[in-house]
Amino acid sequence: MSPKDEASSARSKAKATNVLIVGVGGQGVIMVSKVLATICQMEGHKVKQSEVHGMAKRGGSVFSHVRFGEQIWSPTIPRGKADVLLAMEWAEGMRWLNCLDKETGTLIADTQHIVPPFACQNRRRGAERVYSRETPAEIINMVSAGYAVDATQTATELGNPRAANTVLLGTLSAILDFPEELWLDVISKSVPPKTVDVNLKAFQWGRDWVARVRENPEIDDFVPSGETPVLPTALDDEFELRITPEWCKGCDICVKMCPERCLALNADQVVELIDEEACTGCRVCEILCPDFAIDVLRDTAA
Repeated sequence: MSPKDEASSARSKAKATNVLIVGVGGQGVIMVSKVLATICQMEGHKVKQSEVHGMAKRGGSVFSHVRFGEQIWSPTIPRGKADVLLAMEWAEGMRWLNCLDKETGTLIADTQHIVPPFACQNRRRGAERVYSRETPAEIINMVSAGYAVDATQTATELGNPRAANTVLLGTLSAILDFPEELWLDVISKSVPPKTVDVNLKAFQWGRDWVARVRENPEIDDFVPSGETPVLPTALDDEFELRITPEWCKGCDICVKMCPERCLALNADQVVELIDEEACTGCRVCEILCPDFAIDVLRDTAA
């Protein structure tokens, strides 16, 4: 190797790899970033991590910078220099898209829509919402490489919607050059013991999905259309508001944001429906709950 080639190779090795992870409170942004940072350290890289998570219990924006390489000086990623943008919520991904390297960056995004309350001013059927209208196909065509997947639905089908972040970790693992066994080991130690099996299944699904897309970029079986569903009204529909008390952490988001003020925290700091007649089934509580403790079940036959 010539001295010029050796110098070029040294610069390449010393170059920092920048991964920006974004989402909303309760999705596991910090868990994903810590798993990645741990793996980087175990592989002998210098790592710096910077995060903002003050809104974690309020459904607000959460993001984490992870930079690794032979030498890292700054913990934050310069705008337009992210090698990977991992978005755990679609609109958050669009908001941070300008941080991705346009020439070589990779976008990984969950197509899940967590709609903020100010986008739900009209809860009637057919009402327009102030929310990102870009489809995955449109955005993927704008970036060097892109993967858009309904990770939340996939995790739900695997047995636990909270494992959506691990589906995305599996996708990320196929982009970064780290041993698969190392990912599995760190994830197993980072998630609650009772959820290890479902999380490992979610990780493997995400990793295998990238392989399928690479083999056949034309497949669309796993990429949703990206159309934003319209919030239905329940004024004329049969529905049931189901609360899973074991999952509620008493964050109070649903209580504060309920347009009809029909929810409250009980003495155990668990949400409950206090005015069944006032509830319209608008799904604001279901969409904003960071712990998936509320479901609005509809009579589909009706």
